[in-house]
Amino acid sequence: MAWLLVVVAGILETGFAVCLKLSHGFTRLWPTIAFAAFALGSFGLLTLSLRKLDVGPAYAVWTGIGAAGTAIYGMIFLGDVVSTLKIVSISLVIAGVIGLQLSGSAH
Repeated sequence: MAWLLVVVAGILETGFAVCLKLSHGFTRLWPTIAFAAFALGSFGLLTLSLRKLDVGPAYAVWTGIGAAGTAIYGMIFLGDVVSTLKIVSISLVIAGVIGLQLSGSAH
């Protein structure tokens, strides 16, 4: 259950990063409100998961999902440049997170 919280927190991290961009420096109300809601949810779920999980692997999964998810969202929906190097790099982030998870022990 704790890993499910980390995954959902990582997805919410993608949401808060995207809303941060859409808020244009907190000058747009609804993206700013969405940013705050996603950030609170993401940090809250990560905090709950850390009661049961080691911080290193949990944080790596959280940030990995957030980083990869944000990059993918940007390429699909925000017009960010798509390149082979970017796709390979996202794959390496995901592989690194999986490697950290497999190398550690969960409680």
